[in-house]
Amino acid sequence: MSSLNRRELLKTAAGAFLAAPATIRTASAATRDIVVASLLGEDKPETRVWRFFADAAERRLPGRFRFRIVTNGALGGEKQVAENIRLGSVQASLSTVSALSAWVPQLQLLDLPFLFRDAGHLRDVVNGPVGEDLAERLAREQFIVGGYIDYGARNLLAREPVTRPGQMEGRTIRVINTPLHTRLWSAYGATPVGIPITETYNALASGVADAMDLTKSAYAGFRLYEVVPFMTETGHIRASGVIYFSAGFWNSLDPDTQAVLSAISSEAALYFNRLIVEDEAQSVALASASGATFLEPEDMDAWRAGARAVWSDFAPVVGGMSAIEAVEQG
Repeated sequence: MSSLNRRELLKTAAGAFLAAPATIRTASAATRDIVVASLLGEDKPETRVWRFFADAAERRLPGRFRFRIVTNGALGGEKQVAENIRLGSVQASLSTVSALSAWVPQLQLLDLPFLFRDAGHLRDVVNGPVGEDLAERLAREQFIVGGYIDYGARNLLAREPVTRPGQMEGRTIRVINTPLHTRLWSAYGATPVGIPITETYNALASGVADAMDLTKSAYAGFRLYEVVPFMTETGHIRASGVIYFSAGFWNSLDPDTQAVLSAISSEAALYFNRLIVEDEAQSVALASASGATFLEPEDMDAWRAGARAVWSDFAPVVGGMSAIEAVEQG
């Protein structure tokens, strides 16, 4: 079994497990540890979703697994965790597609700025042929996709107010270290610097970077309102991601167990998306109470013009401009 997104599996075995929750018992099987990496703390969706997952797994596969959930980025940032997933020292985690595009460049289709209208638009795309194709590509790189998730929209964070793209000229911005994110902010005249998410607070506090972009939930989760108190609600990228597993771990499981974990993954993805919506509201309230200022962007035509240049540059990587336009119109 190379990918969790096989439709036939989900329609048959996994469907049966959802209809009548399964309990697979193997008396002779020892309890297996599943090391899970989470970037944030117990109160954030990134960790709460794994508590949900562990509880569901225990109900349906009693005694089979022990989830060892390591929080607060203790196992590193997304790319380090992904490397450990490939090596098998970490069995499961969440990741933005941005981080995994280092192995599957086609994932950058989901990262194109100003492509998705809203959460529903993104959901329709990842749950269709585009998502299936990307899951297959990830499986070939030893990443098994359990489900696609939506972290919310990325917005611009800065030490000083920035509402127009021309105001980014000459500023240093922390970016996810991918060609797409680097190209996007270069289009506005900024100087992109790749810094792991776990190191951004210090980088911004010390002036190594003047700005960055991030979701509202993570803005509060990393307490970045303390060092970049201005958020401009550009919503320029819909930050999609995955629940994913190590291929070595996944392929060691029997088909029945895979089917149960597949079903739980689908439920967990929906749960995560609900948590993010709730957490965004709480995060905005917390950041505002801590002195953050939320700004409306100006000159949206200019913001989108910079994004269109990125579309043109990355069209050959993600399947051509026709593929981008098909997603845009979907």
